[in-house]
Amino acid sequence: MQFLKIVLVTLVLMVNLVIAQPSWAGKDFTKGADYVEVTQALNQLLTVKDTPEQFQQRLAQLQSQKNIIETARKRAQCRNETGKTLAVYANKPKKSPTQLYFLGAGTITDDDWDCDGIYLPAGSQVVLSPNAEPQELTEPIAVKFVDGTQSIARSNPVTGAIELNIEPAKVFKAGESSWLLPTFSQADIDTQIPTPQLID
Repeated sequence: MQFLKIVLVTLVLMVNLVIAQPSWAGKDFTKGADYVEVTQALNQLLTVKDTPEQFQQRLAQLQSQKNIIETARKRAQCRNETGKTLAVYANKPKKSPTQLYFLGAGTITDDDWDCDGIYLPAGSQVVLSPNAEPQELTEPIAVKFVDGTQSIARSNPVTGAIELNIEPAKVFKAGESSWLLPTFSQADIDTQIPTPQLID
């Protein structure tokens, strides 16, 4: 009888190790909504080929986003190297929805939070992707990043433009997303107290 109990316990343990995902394994971001959205956009792009140049550019963007999600080991984080307070969209998974928070200069969002994107006010000079030219925003926008993105916002010392190290997955204007897009100016954002629980 004792031998049967030992065999049964050993069998249950082996099945558990083979089937169950280890609790110490990293988060699988490929099961999230961002991955589904990027994969669908990639599949749509492959069925419709506009001009070869536009097709190649969009294909490279989507493949980069898919790679970020597939290889991510951390939640999306935003680093503020602008020298000013930065308004960011973040959520605490399973605890709070995506909302607008404030990230102080020289700080990075805590890795317990998902930094989904950045709010950029009207009047800002921005460079939304590496090697792009600065543009002045006529209305506020929100830029969205996919799960696992390690984004950095910097101020160019010559132009003063806010530059992003990685191209956003999407750019929203008012009414194009469920995210709140207030009419803050940079001066309004600078008066906000950085959100303490958001900082790593």
